[in-house]
Amino acid sequence: MPPFHEAVGGDVIVGLDHPDDAGVVRLSDQLALIQTVDFFTPIVDDPYAYGQIAAANALSDVYAMGGTPISAVNLLCLPVGRIDPEAVAGILSGGRDKAAEAGCPVIGGQSVEDRELKYGMAVTGRVHPERVLTKGGARPGDVLVLTKPLGVGLLTSGFKAGRGNKALVARAVETMATLSAIPARLAHAFQAHACTDITGFGLLGHASEMVRGSSVGFRIEAQQVPRFEEALARPYRKLRTRADTTNRDYTRDVATVDTAVDEQVEALLYDPQTSGGLLVALPERRATGYLQAIAGEGYSLPCAVIGTVETALAGRIVVEG
Repeated sequence: MPPFHEAVGGDVIVGLDHPDDAGVVRLSDQLALIQTVDFFTPIVDDPYAYGQIAAANALSDVYAMGGTPISAVNLLCLPVGRIDPEAVAGILSGGRDKAAEAGCPVIGGQSVEDRELKYGMAVTGRVHPERVLTKGGARPGDVLVLTKPLGVGLLTSGFKAGRGNKALVARAVETMATLSAIPARLAHAFQAHACTDITGFGLLGHASEMVRGSSVGFRIEAQQVPRFEEALARPYRKLRTRADTTNRDYTRDVATVDTAVDEQVEALLYDPQTSGGLLVALPERRATGYLQAIAGEGYSLPCAVIGTVETALAGRIVVEG
């Protein structure tokens, strides 16, 4: 193994030259470190649930790179004097417990005074250098698997506006707080070629990052995409976030949505997700076994094959109804 300072100084596998879900640095022929950070303002009222969701979201980047989280540090921005100390304790407890579920101890943190509450984590993970999954590895003949339903952006906007019953809030929280550990680990076993996690840019935004500048493109079947049907309800049509517009702009040069796709279903494709699912590209012959294995390990969220990877669509995404 080379001296630690030499590895840190020069052996970047994934960095700023080709940005991905996290950075990766090779330490030896057998070990690479994954580093990532993410934090955001509250999206649900319950402090403990917010902490769990924020932690799951930060851990997701490590899973998307094919790695295993090994440690985390808290990041906390506090409006001092305007927040109940018990709420802060609840947030930190939620983050700690979710990280513990991932086998990832929280070993420190940093807090600063801010006008707005924000919480998240910086996470370090490990991966074999030859098993790093990136956004750009999809191959012709692969299919695309999505591992969580879309719609939490619209739903949480509705929650803030007082819409949504307790059962729906609980389902949305459970979805966002669910770790992607099982789908990520099994992705290696079923020969995945590429992976990303779906967060603020929405499904089409993150999918576009997988095809930009590549020799392949994606064909997505809108009706196959897992989703919260409640997010299609009429009250939510007026709750699209500002990111809906920016995500459409971000993908305009890459994605084409067929006119047969319902307007509300199309909105879900741009809906910004918090702690969304993985989008995995793997060989078509492996897809059924992958989905069965995920369910067999107790992962309860809906997963589905939502599209194909094709050479003829190089650099583009076509969404069909």
